[in-house]
Amino acid sequence: MSNGKYAARKLKKDRQKQRWSNPTYARRARGLGKKSDPLDGAPQGRGIVLEKVGIEAKQPNSAIRKCVRVQLIKNGKQVTAFCPGNAAISFIDEHDEVLISGIGGATGRTMGDLSGVNYKVEQVNGVSLLEMVRGNREKPVR
Repeated sequence: MSNGKYAARKLKKDRQKQRWSNPTYARRARGLGKKSDPLDGAPQGRGIVLEKVGIEAKQPNSAIRKCVRVQLIKNGKQVTAFCPGNAAISFIDEHDEVLISGIGGATGRTMGDLSGVNYKVEQVNGVSLLEMVRGNREKPVR
């Protein structure tokens, strides 16, 4: 153990070496979060709807959550996005352009009983999905 008068450099170097045993630090330092992120670190992303899918909720709930498979425009990656709102899936058709964002789980992860779904649909063809569900706006005809 070195803690003499001129040992600051060695102590600092040893401390830095030890930080790599912390998984959170190692992932952050290597940039692995951004590398594996389909949105490439962006808060939102645009994509084209490939298909509508129903995903079963985890135990103890028994429900089929309405989701869509989306292919992102910026890099072609495919993700699954949740459609929030009562009968919101009816406003979304295949080949629609949607805006997706994170669903709001801890550290960018899944939310609640939806396993494998990290994103939610915000807009369809430039119109807010929430407003369409409420009945304030109609879906534009392309």
